[in-house]
Amino acid sequence: MKIKPLMMIPPVAFAALAALFYFGNIREDRDALPSAREGQPAPAVVLTELEGKPLFDDATLRDGEVKLVNYWASWCAPCRAEHPLLEELAQEVPIYGVNYRDDPDRALDFLDELGNPFAAIGADASGRMALDWGLYGVPETYVVAGDGTVMLRFAGPITPEIVERRIRPAMIAAAER
Repeated sequence: MKIKPLMMIPPVAFAALAALFYFGNIREDRDALPSAREGQPAPAVVLTELEGKPLFDDATLRDGEVKLVNYWASWCAPCRAEHPLLEELAQEVPIYGVNYRDDPDRALDFLDELGNPFAAIGADASGRMALDWGLYGVPETYVVAGDGTVMLRFAGPITPEIVERRIRPAMIAAAER
């Protein structure tokens, strides 16, 4: 039986497509989402005040100190899960909170119930600032160097392993800038 050249097109096309998907998905950390912000200056801080809570601004992100910026919401179950770890990290590094597209009263109730790890906090009710930062979804945590450079973006809830493997190394790199 002689194989016709046209009969070879489907298996060759399938093999090429499979190779493209396989090699296109190889990354050092499969769980990490790429970020266009890493290594770039942090975008503008445009927030509104959550009643009675200190607000932060652009100057805060460029104050010479390493810090974390954490996007969260009261309606976000993973935010609730990571919250105790944020409280622990707040003993080491200032954390600035961005309450994302949330009801202000619910956000304040969340903090009253679980504690407030944030040195300062603001609300991004429209989600505009989140778009500028490249937010994928809440929670997301950014390590920001003292000059305002985004050193790391971590999408998803942080865990003790993530803190040790990703957050702390980024904090050390940020301190060395």
